Amino acid sequence: YEITVEANSDTVLYDGQSHSVGGFKTLEFTVGSNKYTVSGLSAGATGTDAGEYAANITGTAVVTDAYGNDVTSEFTVKTVNGKLTVSKRNVTLTSATANKEYDGNALTDDTVTVSGDGFADGEGASYNVTGSQRAVGNSENTFTYPLNEGTNKDNYNITQTLGTLTVTSSNASYEITVEANSDTVLYDGQS
Repeated sequence: YEITVEANSDTVLYDGQSHSVGGFKTLEFTVGSNKYTVSGLSAGATGTDAGEYAANITGTAVVTDAYGNDVTSEFTVKTVNGKLTVSKRNVTLTSATANKEYDGNALTDDTVTVSGDGFADGEGASYNVTGSQRAVGNSENTFTYPLNEGTNKDNYNITQTLGTLTVTSSNASYEITVEANSDTVLYDGQS
């Protein structure tokens, strides 16, 4: 008889913690009307950072019948290894979109929002927003995001989205007065 023992697999989202997978989908098999149990094998994997960790099956399979008799010689035991998959977190960093009427001062907004899975607890980034728009028109609200100490970029899929800074023409009317100089002199025959 041929039976297949398959190790468990698991997929988790990276969270900075250690995760493990172990054991088997089943170690009990029914052939005809008889039940058999496999022992002597182990499998497991542990991982923290994003990636795949093999849960290889080790040991020597022993097959026993329902009465505890060793019937290993009657079976071919095939094995299928499992794996632990730690998935990267998807993080989107978006700078602010803002607008105002022209007033001679630069428009800035240093807000950056984090969406998606977000950063794992205790991890993150700092934001240096450099976007600025003074004249009528628009431009991207640019920024950089150096990761904090202990934050590994390989555990994240980071998408940067730039907002737009828009300065519109002012509808206000301004009134200015130009006044010529005046002077008073005593007549002395000179121009």
